[in-house]
Amino acid sequence: MFNQLEILSDEQTEKLFTIRRYIKNLNSACIAYSGGVDSTLVASLAFEQLGNKAIAITGVSPALANTLREEARSQAKWIGVKHLEINTSELEQSSYSSNPQDRCFACKKELHKHTTYLSKKLNYKIVLDGVNLDDLKDYRPGIEAAKKAGVVSPLAKFKFSKRDIRDISRALGFPWWDKPAQPCLSSRFPYGHEITSERLKMVEKAEEYLKKGGLMNVRVRCQGLTARIEIPKKELKNFFNKYNFDELVKYFSSLGFNCTSLDLEGLISGKLNR
Repeated sequence: MFNQLEILSDEQTEKLFTIRRYIKNLNSACIAYSGGVDSTLVASLAFEQLGNKAIAITGVSPALANTLREEARSQAKWIGVKHLEINTSELEQSSYSSNPQDRCFACKKELHKHTTYLSKKLNYKIVLDGVNLDDLKDYRPGIEAAKKAGVVSPLAKFKFSKRDIRDISRALGFPWWDKPAQPCLSSRFPYGHEITSERLKMVEKAEEYLKKGGLMNVRVRCQGLTARIEIPKKELKNFFNKYNFDELVKYFSSLGFNCTSLDLEGLISGKLNR
């Protein structure tokens, strides 16, 4: 694996040394692994320090876009860690599907019911996740569910910011170091709007269409039957050159949307928490 550790600051180098030592002393670990930059770094360091005593576990449900599932598989194979997929059933629970503000609590509670069970069954010492220091600044009820399940967040524990994670991932030679954050598809629905597998599929297909046109950092918010496209503000001008609007609207209509709009405020993470 090609790396450039010399690009790291002294503080980042010290953080990397500390988390490596911490993970090595665990002797074994399961990693709640989404394929995002954060949990992939934890999975990579766990494999580096623990070898076959580390396993990455991905929860699969209609809220996980198939492209992200494939990315998680590919990245796990790239770093060499054992990878297990499990089916989760949060969508069958009203505490999730009714989409209350603490929806993420129900999701992580369901996920970690499985990860903690498997860690005991397979004789792994602990479950780790990819929560980082910046995550603690936003409204993240899923973090509380993970804590209650006994899951440890080493990146947050050792004060890794999102920038630290990207810089270290880049230094370690990970090709995905700068890929955009990609929260689950359920985050596209305003609180109180019911989440169904059919609506999740509408959003997934709409976002796939836009990504094929060259926009990799995109959200399609689903408000009733209105699709609201969010992209980074710097991409707004390019948007008008990338797509044939008649074809775009026609395709979105075929998915079940009766109105397609573009949010001129741009893509803002956590917008629905405002």
